Amino acid sequence: MDLIFAAWCASRHFPSWDVSRKWLARGYAGEMKYLEDPRRRNPHLVEGQLRSAIVCALSYNTGHAYSVDAAAATTGEPRGWISRYAWGRDYHEIMWERLNALIETLQRKFPEPIVARAYADTGPVAERIFAKHAGLGWLGKNTLLLNESLGSWFFLGVILTSLELTPTLAATEVPPADLCGNCRQCLDACPTEALVEPYVLDARRCISYLTIELRGNIPEEFREAMGRHVFGCDICQDVCPYNRRAPVTQLEDFQPREGEALFQPSLEWLAGMSEKEFRANFRGSAIKRAKWKGLVRNACIALGNCEIAAGAPERGRIVALLQQLSGSPEPAIAESAQWALRRIQ
Repeated sequence: MDLIFAAWCASRHFPSWDVSRKWLARGYAGEMKYLEDPRRRNPHLVEGQLRSAIVCALSYNTGHAYSVDAAAATTGEPRGWISRYAWGRDYHEIMWERLNALIETLQRKFPEPIVARAYADTGPVAERIFAKHAGLGWLGKNTLLLNESLGSWFFLGVILTSLELTPTLAATEVPPADLCGNCRQCLDACPTEALVEPYVLDARRCISYLTIELRGNIPEEFREAMGRHVFGCDICQDVCPYNRRAPVTQLEDFQPREGEALFQPSLEWLAGMSEKEFRANFRGSAIKRAKWKGLVRNACIALGNCEIAAGAPERGRIVALLQQLSGSPEPAIAESAQWALRRIQ
């Protein structure tokens, strides 16, 4: 199995859960009300028979260029950026397959009936906090879990179980040390200044939040800084020194779907996509989280941030497309298209 995993004992308290209350109180979660679910701070409310948690990590880093490198090399027709984790199959499905296979192995190994429930960013489970206290890494200044060998290019999954397992970290051991040191590359590189201080993210400013979670109009103050991002953002990971030496996976599931279509996709293609085409193109993809309206809105903003030469063959088509979208019955699409037209005309 290609998972890396560690175990945690359910009798231990996570101080990190107390920190999350303060973060929520500051309004940093934006519209993500599901983060207020009290079960995220008390896993015993998720599984009453909880004794142990098995935390699993699966690397998704591929050999393709990082966003900060690819942007400098981009020429020709306007192209967008989709976050690395969404290029291939839906990671929820990939992790579920592996977690459920591990549960089946546990059920064969232990003769007594056991309770085991798998989560992969699919329920009220704070995977990063479990992972830290199981010994898989530390929470970096960009708020992501960092592992000295893997960086942060990995998905996390958790199995909550009634099994009494030996924890990876003994009771006298502490989680891995914070190795961020004096580095602040992630803070300095964030174009919207979403990392308001080390280890603190204001999601309302984060490009990932703006392009995926936010359903209405994107505040104008962030649009230019969004650049060509249409789904998520990798910048704070791209510049992290630990990710620069992270291993590359060979799993086909994480390579860009439809050949290279999702690696720097055509913005004209995305903005002109119908809702029916969206459902067909992104079936089995994490991109469906943004919904059709959100992806077209994002593509309009990205087009507004592109420098399209007056004589470029695609300029006329793009202007005509944006003019059409500016009359969309969807307010967020119409307003974003109008904004883009003002920028490029």
